[in-house]
Amino acid sequence: MDIISEVTSRPNLFQRLKAMPRNVWAVSLTSFFMDISTEMVINILPLFLSNVLGVRTVVIGAIEGAAEATASILKVFSGWLSDKLRARKWLAVVGYGLSAIAKPFFYIANSAGMIAGVRVADRIGKGVRTAPRDALVADSVDTKQRGLAFGFQRAADTAGAMLGLLIALGVVWFAQQQLGKMERSTFQLVVLISIIPAILAVAALAIGAKEVAITGQKSMPRFAFKSLGKPFMIFMIIVGVFDLGNSSDAFLVLRAQERGVSVLGILGMLVVFNLIYTLVSIPAGSLSDKVGRQRVILGGWFVYALIYLGFALVKNTTGVWILYVLYGIYYGLAFGTTKALVADLVPEALRGTAYGTYNAVLGLLDFPASLIAGLLWQGVGTWKGFGPSAPFWWGGGLALLASILLAIWLPTLHLHDQKGQ
Repeated sequence: MDIISEVTSRPNLFQRLKAMPRNVWAVSLTSFFMDISTEMVINILPLFLSNVLGVRTVVIGAIEGAAEATASILKVFSGWLSDKLRARKWLAVVGYGLSAIAKPFFYIANSAGMIAGVRVADRIGKGVRTAPRDALVADSVDTKQRGLAFGFQRAADTAGAMLGLLIALGVVWFAQQQLGKMERSTFQLVVLISIIPAILAVAALAIGAKEVAITGQKSMPRFAFKSLGKPFMIFMIIVGVFDLGNSSDAFLVLRAQERGVSVLGILGMLVVFNLIYTLVSIPAGSLSDKVGRQRVILGGWFVYALIYLGFALVKNTTGVWILYVLYGIYYGLAFGTTKALVADLVPEALRGTAYGTYNAVLGLLDFPASLIAGLLWQGVGTWKGFGPSAPFWWGGGLALLASILLAIWLPTLHLHDQKGQ
């Protein structure tokens, strides 16, 4: 069984999707709308910082890393709090609401410091919502549906990203057409439009989702990290190795521009990336239900390593386009499947804490990963760094190491197969 044969099994796959619980559909619709809003802005933000404000890559890396790292602590607390309260929905709604409120402030930001502040506020919203939202999805299905459920949520999320990018591409084309640099007025117009889907995202979750009764243990030790178990902790160490080389995608955008891709070209390329990501996510999630999560993740990580090594060597715009297509395959294989595996590794009553820990580790490592990438590219002070290819040699090497560690580990796991009512 492979992804191609999974795609061709249309009646079976479509029937399983149709039978997905209400919460999976509500969360997926929310992800769809919020990613329309977010991806319109975030993918052109590094171009705004670089082209309009003249910010160096090391500062861009620091902004991206600091925003994710700041939110990471909240991911732990919000996940733990959702376990403690035995409730997921309204924490997630609050998180989406905070991000929606932050969006308009991008319009008036005119310095790297202001952009950093708005970015942190937006990521705080993500920090509040992510763990409860993922736990809500996991609580709503059993392990035989979990990969498909998370694959569907990622597909909806990415379809929103693709639509957001198409809107941004249309705005850029209308406002400045073939200019190679981002303009302030164009960025501000994109920000204004992004506010509408952000509001719809909050409404979809608040109205469409419902709480799920959580079974299992009711009393929890403080933060319960030890209770998450050894398999989960080993997996997090391996994920940590991978993520230390997984710098912000802002560096991929900057590398594309450095290789000669225009602003319109970058947006078009990102649309194709998200299309591939959307198409791969659902069959990959379903495949993981049948052949095991780790094997699908391993395939995704290996593809990632090849992509980053390719970005280190790429010479022209055609090569960049090909690499971005492959990048969509990596995301489709690994992202939703990894979240499904987290739910498999821990008891239902601790899923909020597990997702908070997982997302916190990724977020905390985003800061050094992005800072290292910026330093390797342009250096700091009088040191000029190693050049544009250096961050990608670093990321590709760590991805290969993490893939080897995951291949060696591949344990036979006891899966927690409890389902919310």
